[in-house]
Amino acid sequence: MRSGEGKVVCVTGAAGFTSYYSTMVTLSKQQFVTLDDPKKTGHLLLLEGGKDRLHLFKADLLEEGSFDSVVDGCDAVFHTGSPVLAQVADPQRKLIDPALKGTINVLRSCSKFPSVKRVVVTLSIATVEFTGKPFIPEVVIDESWFSDPVFLQGIKLWYTLSKTLAEEAAWKFSKENGIDMVTIHLGWVLGPLLQPTLNFSVEEIIKLINDVAIAHIQAFEFQEAIGRYCLVGTVSHRSDTLNTLHKLYPAIQIPEK
Repeated sequence: MRSGEGKVVCVTGAAGFTSYYSTMVTLSKQQFVTLDDPKKTGHLLLLEGGKDRLHLFKADLLEEGSFDSVVDGCDAVFHTGSPVLAQVADPQRKLIDPALKGTINVLRSCSKFPSVKRVVVTLSIATVEFTGKPFIPEVVIDESWFSDPVFLQGIKLWYTLSKTLAEEAAWKFSKENGIDMVTIHLGWVLGPLLQPTLNFSVEEIIKLINDVAIAHIQAFEFQEAIGRYCLVGTVSHRSDTLNTLHKLYPAIQIPEK
């Protein structure tokens, strides 16, 4: 459970794609993980060191205090758990509440225990880029951009709105409660599928993620890390991404466009 440096890490939502790789990398350092659905997590115990150093807990993002016993004694928390749905009939209940209230519930639990030195929150590049400004070559998107909730609500990008509101609330709460928080904003991530069940983000496109997991570790371990980080290796059209996937995985039926 503890590494040679004595670090213990909690990863929320470890049944998810990003979380799985974060779990795999943190486990290599003998740290531990938490998640919310034991039915989806048997494969995690098959990771190297899983049976000896991996501790699985059930927690509810919408239940205040659900993470108290889990984060108590942890040195860091990677909050990656949040629903990803393309189309929903009730975006407030299915997307916004779990993302917003879930993030605050995790942070509230972290604020109760001085052992937690840093919280790393996984977010989307979508919380950065939708400001209403035009996407033209002369415009450079960076971590100083914040997506506009009013704009997002107007164009009904509910997932992006949920993540944007969650980040906004997280920064407010962390500053008011003295939490050292770093956010990582992901673009599309390519890589092999290792977990046995599919969630939407994996069904839509297969994604490469080891670099993402390492980024989470570095966001915790590097004391100089601060604020927001956009994790984007290159900018390409989705059609170019699909062409790359066709070359990498010719046996898999991938949409042409």
